[in-house]
Amino acid sequence: MTGNQRVFTHKNAHILLVEDAADLADVVRRELTAAGYTITHAADGETALRLGQEQDFQLVILDWMLPGINGLDVLRALRSYTSVSVLMLTARDAEIDRVLGLEVGADDYLTKPFSMRELVARVRAMLRRRELIEQTIVSDQSAVGDRVEVGSLRIEPSSYTVSVEGDAIDLTRTEFALLYLLVSNMGRVFSRAYLLDTVWGADYVDGDRSVDNTIMRLRKKLKALGTCIEAVWGVGYRWKRECPE
Repeated sequence: MTGNQRVFTHKNAHILLVEDAADLADVVRRELTAAGYTITHAADGETALRLGQEQDFQLVILDWMLPGINGLDVLRALRSYTSVSVLMLTARDAEIDRVLGLEVGADDYLTKPFSMRELVARVRAMLRRRELIEQTIVSDQSAVGDRVEVGSLRIEPSSYTVSVEGDAIDLTRTEFALLYLLVSNMGRVFSRAYLLDTVWGADYVDGDRSVDNTIMRLRKKLKALGTCIEAVWGVGYRWKRECPE
């Protein structure tokens, strides 16, 4: 998960599986290998972090309950240097736990026990989403150049970097793509369904909070500029015109 990540196709993805339960890890690895993916397994958080520094992965499947460093702390550490997509596996089904994982930077979560069919479907959806995001950003780069600036906000697609008043803001790829879309189309209202289809590459299901949770994280990370992301009741979200003033 170095800085030289290439645009990939979801069919050739390299996945890091972080799971301490050997039987479950074997089943997951077998199913995902059969689906065409390359799988590297880590049985603990320390090994996962070492592998994350040494190799490029397009997706991390991360168990919450790990020996030593728990999954949430692994996620925090990963987010300090990479925006790789992360699917959390958790036996903790309380809403507060799910929200906590999303706020720390998970892109999706799956509650145990789960079916292998659902896991493979989630993995495919996340990888297609990332492929679409990277292809969209590459396309947008050729159309609008390497930089978008609004007031003190600077977005540079060529390096996936965002800064406010010169200070770098760490964003996941999903957060980056969402912010880039909103700022590049200032004043335009995007429905949740459109954002899910364009940024996530997924169909909208009533009650899906993926967009709202990501908007919430974006607002927090942008601090004062977070108010520029405006909710339009009953429709969706937009970046307010002439914001910041």
